Amino acid sequence: MSGISDRPTVGVVGLGIMGLSYARHLRAAGFPVIGFDVAEAPLKALAEVGGTIAATPKALAETADVILIALASVDAVKATCGGADGMIHSIRSGAVVCEMGTFPLYAKDYVRTLFEPKGVTVLDCPVSGTGAQAAVRDLVVYASGDEATVERIRPVFDGFARNTRYVGPFGAGIKLKFVANLLVTIHNVAAAEALVLAEQAGLDLSMVYDAISDGAGTSRMFEVRGPLMVKDTYLPATMKMEVYMKDITLIMDFAREMRAPTPLMAATVPYYTAAVAAGRGADDTAAVHAVLKEMTQKK
Repeated sequence: MSGISDRPTVGVVGLGIMGLSYARHLRAAGFPVIGFDVAEAPLKALAEVGGTIAATPKALAETADVILIALASVDAVKATCGGADGMIHSIRSGAVVCEMGTFPLYAKDYVRTLFEPKGVTVLDCPVSGTGAQAAVRDLVVYASGDEATVERIRPVFDGFARNTRYVGPFGAGIKLKFVANLLVTIHNVAAAEALVLAEQAGLDLSMVYDAISDGAGTSRMFEVRGPLMVKDTYLPATMKMEVYMKDITLIMDFAREMRAPTPLMAATVPYYTAAVAAGRGADDTAAVHAVLKEMTQKK
């Protein structure tokens, strides 16, 4: 760990909405970046900002000092970490791996158990923020694991995030993310509900958005997703509805495991489900507004 320089080579595994934003900001901050993805378009985008393309996760791990895993599924994490072309075959002692996804704790533990015998420090580091926020470096990293390591690689986090919070031992990060996403889920529907009410009352939605954003009734989700609701336009998605359904399941499972009552969270789930059922799986989660709006038009 002590061998990592002030500008380590950062590997980004998974160049989706979030991972590509990490890579772009890190390049802008002067970090060497090497990336891997199964799709061609994000690899081309990385190359355009001066990043290096890795043919396989194994090739990425051969040169990366700090590795950010930003993948969409547990299966993808297992394949890129421990598969035939996985990072396990080439990762170097002293490297740091940051698992950034929103996954069950067992998936985080899989990564830690796989790499730590190789002399690699693994951190659990989910982020708070949407794809739109990632694009403008408005993310907060919930870093958990070895605190000294978090502090040593803080410049990497600073390269793509607004703030990094050390939140405790390994696994505390994802637990906090579940709590944060519970609020995101509820506030998103609350924003949609408020704007539908405003429209039914004959108010100008642009005026309502500006006024509420400046008052006590605002929330970060109202501010981020409200403009999409006002325009009634949900593409391109900063968080796809079909992807977020995975997060909703994780939150509800975690709450049940903790035996914590979540009545407001439970009340929002049918509206997300209805949006997917209506063919809005690829839309932004702000599309719950369209579901509520449609209900006002039914006799």
